[in-house]
Amino acid sequence: MQKTNVSNRHFDTIIVGAGSMGMAAGYYLSRLGNKVLLLDAGDPPHDQGAHHGSTRLIRHAYGEGAAYVPLALRAQQLWEDLERQTQTTLFARTGVVNIGMPDDPFLREVQLSAARHGIPLETLDAAQTCKRWPAWRLAAGQIANFEPGAGVLYCERGIAAYRQLAAALGATLGTNARVTRIECHGRESASVWTDKNEKFSARDLIVCAGKSTRDLLAPLGLDVPVTRVRKTFAWFEPAAGLFAPERFPGFFVASEVGGYYGFPDLDGSGLKLGRHDLGEPVPVNAPLAPFGAEPADLGDLRAFLQRYLPGAGELRMGRACEYDMTPDTHFIIDRVPACPNVHLATGFSGHGFKFASAIGEALAERITQGESRIDLAMFARRRFA
Repeated sequence: MQKTNVSNRHFDTIIVGAGSMGMAAGYYLSRLGNKVLLLDAGDPPHDQGAHHGSTRLIRHAYGEGAAYVPLALRAQQLWEDLERQTQTTLFARTGVVNIGMPDDPFLREVQLSAARHGIPLETLDAAQTCKRWPAWRLAAGQIANFEPGAGVLYCERGIAAYRQLAAALGATLGTNARVTRIECHGRESASVWTDKNEKFSARDLIVCAGKSTRDLLAPLGLDVPVTRVRKTFAWFEPAAGLFAPERFPGFFVASEVGGYYGFPDLDGSGLKLGRHDLGEPVPVNAPLAPFGAEPADLGDLRAFLQRYLPGAGELRMGRACEYDMTPDTHFIIDRVPACPNVHLATGFSGHGFKFASAIGEALAERITQGESRIDLAMFARRRFA
């Protein structure tokens, strides 16, 4: 993949933000014959975006809404296709267990989406759960919905794999090139300027620049309701064998101490745990306070472990990350009304990475064919009007 300085100034499509969605879209557009320029403020994969942190869960029976399931199933197919093409391990089929009370809306939606789409799902009571996976300590009355076909994605490897394939197809990558301005020229073209005083133009534009998306699109008359939120996660010393992937699946728990997600001890990295709910709003250009800057960073995680996973040992390492949150936690994938050749993909609210392969494909199809095979209507921005 070529890098800046970019001698060519005009492309079929420019992608602003070459993280998970952007890099995938760059590959699928290149495969469809587009001449593509990807511009990123860093050198992806990197630790400055929402793809930071090495692993993500991929679930198909989806507690956030059954409407996500076709997108999740298509994404799974595409991740496995990417594995085959690059001979890179991107997915570990660890299974994923969702734990909570039977009347919890999240768990009920998991069961509904599994039934509606024929996804294998097993429901266990608290005693059965603790017997199968001895690390867990559940309260009487809690249940677990186990999806054996789900698992873990290696997110940074996935971005690197898409970068490799896009490069082979001739896509151009401008690294460490922050886009500072976008200008729309009716329906025919758009231009972007970088902090290196470079100008590029294209027939179509995709803006998936994470926390910068809102400010970039505001001059085009679009208010994007996305808030940057600081989050934290950490790895802990595992008890011998207790959290190995063959004895412990990925998980999400809706509990009285909050919503938590986690991963087995993959490749000796330790038990990974993060809190999905809450979080601190942060200005777009403010640095993220490091893990441990707030007492709750470690305190919340320890409270969960003491209650549910007492076999977890001492903290190995903690990290701060960010979610780009919408008011309803659903994504925004749409066009800019005043500039229909400018597309945006943002607000992935901490659960978007698993869909990056399918969203990248869908954006490429929208640009080259007018519509995508997966219906993205639920992500239209007009729901906030």
